[in-house]
Amino acid sequence: MCGIAGLWAPTIAPDDAARIVAGMTCAIAHRGPDADGIWTDAERGIALGHRRLSVLDLSAEGAQPMTSRDGRYVVVFNGEIYNFAAIRDRLAALGETFRGHSDTEVMLAALSRWGLDATVRELAGMFAIALWDRERATLHLVRDRLGEKPLYYGVMGGVLLFGSELKALRSHPAFRGTIDRLALTLYLRYNYVPAPRSIYEGIHKVEPGTICTIARGGAVMTTRYWDLADVVRQGAATPFAGGDEAALDEIEQVLRTCIGQQMVADVPLGAFLSGGIDSSTVVALMQAQSTRRVRTFTIGFGESGYDEATHARAVARHLGTDHTELYVTADEALRVIPRLPAIYDEPFADSSQIPTFLVAQLARGHVTVALSGDGGDEMFGGYNRYVVGARLWRHLARVPVPVRSLTARGIRTVSPARWGRVFDSIDGWLPPRLRVAQAGDRMHKLAGVLAATGEAEFYRSMASQWQQPDEVVLGGGEPTATGSGAPDSLGFVERMMFTDARTYLPDDVMTKVDRAAMAVSLETRAPFLDHRVVEAAWRLPLGMKVRDGQGKWALRQILYRHVPQQLLERPKMGFGVPLDSWLRGPLRDWASALLDGARIEREGFFRRAAVETAWREHLSGRHNRQHQLWGILIFQQWLEAQQAA
Repeated sequence: MCGIAGLWAPTIAPDDAARIVAGMTCAIAHRGPDADGIWTDAERGIALGHRRLSVLDLSAEGAQPMTSRDGRYVVVFNGEIYNFAAIRDRLAALGETFRGHSDTEVMLAALSRWGLDATVRELAGMFAIALWDRERATLHLVRDRLGEKPLYYGVMGGVLLFGSELKALRSHPAFRGTIDRLALTLYLRYNYVPAPRSIYEGIHKVEPGTICTIARGGAVMTTRYWDLADVVRQGAATPFAGGDEAALDEIEQVLRTCIGQQMVADVPLGAFLSGGIDSSTVVALMQAQSTRRVRTFTIGFGESGYDEATHARAVARHLGTDHTELYVTADEALRVIPRLPAIYDEPFADSSQIPTFLVAQLARGHVTVALSGDGGDEMFGGYNRYVVGARLWRHLARVPVPVRSLTARGIRTVSPARWGRVFDSIDGWLPPRLRVAQAGDRMHKLAGVLAATGEAEFYRSMASQWQQPDEVVLGGGEPTATGSGAPDSLGFVERMMFTDARTYLPDDVMTKVDRAAMAVSLETRAPFLDHRVVEAAWRLPLGMKVRDGQGKWALRQILYRHVPQQLLERPKMGFGVPLDSWLRGPLRDWASALLDGARIEREGFFRRAAVETAWREHLSGRHNRQHQLWGILIFQQWLEAQQAA
């Protein structure tokens, strides 16, 4: 795993280019602490920079920037190609020779022989690639299919800049960070900035599954080499034949193959383990293929409703892993908050960023690479909205909107804490699949979606923090909705899964994991996001994902082959922190300073009245505004850090 950065400025002096790109890569040294390199083309004004976290081929033969044997291509590359050994064998059979055993060298050899489009379609892995074609004087920026690895680009002062993180671009002297208020509005809705936007005007994210080709003059042509919509259509055209068991066998074999390839590393390797379905499946299939005890890592919290460590411990004990757990105090978790602007680089307000950083930090004390269960929910139907949300909408659609709006107001008159006590009182009478973790928060979330007039609006309401963010952001607005790109044949549940995979997965989940892990120089790998797993998952009928009122049916059946069902039966929990009580307690002074009305008005990004009302309602305990306030607070903290830089 690595960090990349570079520039293209046709009139720049070579020494200046090298010096500036060295500064850009220095800003992301945490992504690659083991080595660094710079390559420049004096005639063309191109400079590529790389920071290396050595995972495969630890020798100098794996160093970047790397030039192809024929001299045509120069590449800097962040990620891992899991099937590089198979590609290498194919190339060797065609007469290619290799000086080392890195995936980068194999990729360059494939590029020289097959070209860019054909090569990226062959790669199984996670990657952000900057490829300079010396023959055509063209730069290609490439991002992996599901958006595991980040890549930003934009033109500032006539200079094309690109890099793994925004801090690399900000290091360039020409950078001007004007905040994009449309992006800010979208951020308040989702608590992340959706691609292709960034928080800055003129700076974009390369979208997953695409190639951005830039020729002299700066014109950008974007092509999509992999499209989830095509995968969905192909899956519908070629569904699994045979019964459930045959399909489960095939899915397990695909997972075994991909997990086995992702276990290849020349450095210590382990896995995150929460004790939930996704991470337990990954660890079970790792242990089944390993001759040694797999290293697993979990953090726990003392707060009821937020601790999964006991469940992880039980799964680890059954599988026989070498398990490490750390119980984190509230003070230790709170100490992460001042680091968030530097870690996440643009406003990012998924509060599970805190435990994610802590478990990455724990793992990095023992290993350099960790596998995770991310992506299991999106590919196999795990989120509650796929089960409860779809069922709820079927009933709500029959009820007039005014009646639903009145019901929502009634729900909000009861505080989340009181709703929690109501559900606690009946919890023992409910079967495990009907129990609800953090029930009070979920009831208030329900109130926010009751007035939706259609499926698309219902889904967007479920995914939104502020329902009307353009009324909070001064000068804000949102782009006109253009649809999710989902095939028309999909029903409501699969349409939600498709949209989550296209948006929430890369822009929230993988952003959270990538930045948290790379902040401590830990490489993470997500087997569920191998495109071969994704393509297999979309060949399954919905009934093998959501069945009997429960999500991830297929994954559960595979996991039950390795772990007893009773170790896994419990309500689905988020990987979260007790943010609502922290904001009323240990974080209250910090939050009050950032949400001060005069400060909000002076800075000029948010409507003072909207922020003050939300803060007052949260402090009263009658309404849980934790996620809405967290988005504002993270932006305020990030803005303060930018102004101080």
